Amino acid sequence: MHLSGNTVLITGGSSGIGLALARQFQIHNNRVIITGRDGAKLASAEKELPGIHTFRTDHTDPASAISLRDYISEHHPALNVLINNAGVQYSYAFGHDPASAGNIATETQINFIAPLLLTNALLPFLTGQPASAIVFVSSALYIAPKRSAPVYCATKAAIHTFAKALRYQLEGSSVKVFEIIPPLVDTAMTTDRSSSGKMSTDRLARIFIRNFHSDDTEQYIGKSRLLKMLSRISPRLAESMMKNG
Repeated sequence: MHLSGNTVLITGGSSGIGLALARQFQIHNNRVIITGRDGAKLASAEKELPGIHTFRTDHTDPASAISLRDYISEHHPALNVLINNAGVQYSYAFGHDPASAGNIATETQINFIAPLLLTNALLPFLTGQPASAIVFVSSALYIAPKRSAPVYCATKAAIHTFAKALRYQLEGSSVKVFEIIPPLVDTAMTTDRSSSGKMSTDRLARIFIRNFHSDDTEQYIGKSRLLKMLSRISPRLAESMMKNG
């Protein structure tokens, strides 16, 4: 993929990994659009990255895919890169938490259903361009899940499988399907974890950009690559190491 001259849409782009990706794409002279639920965070991103475009939307609403499609059609019809990054993670004690039902629905919608609906809505734009990409952000936890976040781990496993199957569907088209499989990254989602061993969002974004340019479609980054190797050699050891993470 070319590093410049793209029109890039990043969901959940007002903070964390999404904002770091937006920063890298701007550095390489691309038009960047980010989405988010928090208007204040979007405004902050606009100040940090002058020239960025923002669209406030709530991915818990299935209709958001249609409103975003309509916005892209009117304002950014040259869209050729979609990055499905928005995500949430909740901890669960199944059977003991009255709030679990609502959290399950929200987490599944944002992490899994919303990316599929948005991808489906925007594919006509992407297939109409000579070179396009769809990027999914999954997690090393799809390889070996942790005890406290079963729904998050399951949605990331589902995204991994979907990305692979979609890549098969789009073989021979102008659209490449990429997947970022990050290790533990220093974001708001991981503030309760020790800072030791966390990868910075900027480093993750720089590695992705390099791999994006070389068409590395399935990107195991940092310690996620080591976890994948360990899971092949000793699945039980890999699962034992991750389950209490």
